[in-house]
Amino acid sequence: MSDIETLKKELPPFQIFDLIPQYAAQGAIDPERIDLLKWAGVYPQRPQEDGFLMMRVKVPTAEFSSDTLRGIAGIAEDYGRGLLDVTDRQAFQFHWLTIGNIPAIFDRLEAIGLHTKGACGDTVRAVIASPLAGLDAREVIDVRPIAASMEGSLSGNPDFQDLPRKFKISITAVPELEGIHMINDIGFLAHRVNGEVGFDVWVGGGLGAVAHLAKRLGVFIRPEEVVEVGRAIAGAYRDHGYRANRKKSRLKFLIKDLGVEKFREIVETEYLGRTLQDGPAAPVARFGGNDVLGVNPQADGLNYVVVATTVGRINPDKARALAALAERYGQGTLRTTAFQNMVIPHVKSEDVAALSAELAALDLAPKTTLRGTTIACTGTQFCRLALTETKARTAGLVDQIEAKFSGLDVPVTINLTGCSNACTRYQVADLGFMGANKTDPDGTVHEVYNVHLAGSIGQAQRTGTKLRGAVPAERLTEYTDAVLSDFQAHKQPAESFVEYADRVGHDRFTPDAVLSAAGLSAKSLVNA
Repeated sequence: MSDIETLKKELPPFQIFDLIPQYAAQGAIDPERIDLLKWAGVYPQRPQEDGFLMMRVKVPTAEFSSDTLRGIAGIAEDYGRGLLDVTDRQAFQFHWLTIGNIPAIFDRLEAIGLHTKGACGDTVRAVIASPLAGLDAREVIDVRPIAASMEGSLSGNPDFQDLPRKFKISITAVPELEGIHMINDIGFLAHRVNGEVGFDVWVGGGLGAVAHLAKRLGVFIRPEEVVEVGRAIAGAYRDHGYRANRKKSRLKFLIKDLGVEKFREIVETEYLGRTLQDGPAAPVARFGGNDVLGVNPQADGLNYVVVATTVGRINPDKARALAALAERYGQGTLRTTAFQNMVIPHVKSEDVAALSAELAALDLAPKTTLRGTTIACTGTQFCRLALTETKARTAGLVDQIEAKFSGLDVPVTINLTGCSNACTRYQVADLGFMGANKTDPDGTVHEVYNVHLAGSIGQAQRTGTKLRGAVPAERLTEYTDAVLSDFQAHKQPAESFVEYADRVGHDRFTPDAVLSAAGLSAKSLVNA
């Protein structure tokens, strides 16, 4: 067994919550058990020797109140140097925390209805729910009650605290828009078959260094079966998943080796005790990604307004202002999305213009192209695994070129990550950038980005093409500008980037080809 497997057998991971007050009192963490902090949503941040921590906070069903957002802003301000992130799994994230403050932060989170149990670690992570649940007229079913039940039944449950690796679940219900079921260990996607509402079930999705899109289990299950089926699949993974090599411990590797038919048989015979109903695939999303932009009509005649953060980062003052706007123009509730954005629902049509103006004044304008569909991971600023800087670089890219492409008639997704772990889904973006290091013969190390082109969890359902060569970090904005300029100049009406790239050929977008055409070199600049 790996070291973490041995550690999990010595101490059931959720018992770390019992030790945290002791660590806080003594101002130090037992180095032998520091990895178990993940089960409490806590990680050492970079550089680890400084002793600062980052914390991920789950947002059940992606919905929260204005008062909750104020509470989150206060924690960031009092303990995290005013830094607050919205993640691409609908969570909040703090930085610059110390172990001595963790118990007080837990108390403040509990007071606003949030917690961190199971936010990280080898367990069932936060259950992703559609940010459009209960709002969009195209919705098949409001998945919030199901997601809440799933969260309560699986995430934080001691029965699932010792899985082979992390385990991710999504529940969505707007097939025309949502494709994120393709990249989760279990993806439940609602649709109708002969007028009956049920769920198409996908299993074994996961990105990272070895990417696998999920495969259909081939079933059609009723809403009341979702939690039971979720528990059965998680149990099958717990008991049959690989534990010797953590690089091959995700469910996707078990599905690859067994085949989805055999895995379904195990789930049915060993964990459910019955055969599930066969069913057809749900409709395919055109773009995918579980997010929309701008102002959109609700089924009840009101509107939901997507608030485009910049790569998920928002300071406490803006967070409090956003909370006030949700009360003034909505019903005092908000949502987080899988594109590091937020949503204010229940806005009257006559208030949309005023709300939009106030959001624009906060640099959170709802009507946006690139800002709302560009995401970036934590990067070398805080993450111990990252090889490149991400947040500031990607924010600068958006600031420089967004206005130039505001007239695009289709969304373009740009996902940037600081290493191969795919925390921001670089393999399924129109432009996916994976951070890496390139070392010159003289030992000089340069930050570069490998390009994964035209991936899609919507219409194409594929990972992107890894292009030859790499983009020097200092050329990232120029490369992206050149690619999007080519797309904007030559695309057909309503043609997506995936369709365009397939039509003109992916080699057109290699870093050498693009930068050479722009009169630039694809070599890293010395001392840049």
